[in-house]
Amino acid sequence: MTIKELEPNGVFRNFYSLTQIPRPSKKEAKVIAFMKQWGEEHGLETIIEDCGNVIMRKPATPGMENRKGVILQAHLDMVPQKNADKVHDFENDPIETHIENGWVKANGTTLGADNGMGASD
Repeated sequence: MTIKELEPNGVFRNFYSLTQIPRPSKKEAKVIAFMKQWGEEHGLETIIEDCGNVIMRKPATPGMENRKGVILQAHLDMVPQKNADKVHDFENDPIETHIENGWVKANGTTLGADNGMGASD
């Protein structure tokens, strides 16, 4: 099984797409462009701030306009970490993932060290 086959499928397909975009800290241009395109393709108001923040807005479902809004926040960058024996260029190489004992893991690198998003093996 691969990450793209996990459920909920939409979540893991999108997560896989992110693993394919090199994005070490201070080098987020590729992932910012990806997020902008993703937001626009899904009909979301998508704003890129001068500092690189990506803001997406989705209107409330009809009938729910008076409810409190929800804000989700996350880092777009990754702190580049790898095992000593792993050859990996964090500015150009995607993250290689695999499933081990029900966990998504990276092959000798991290999936998102500053978010606590994944583990290396």
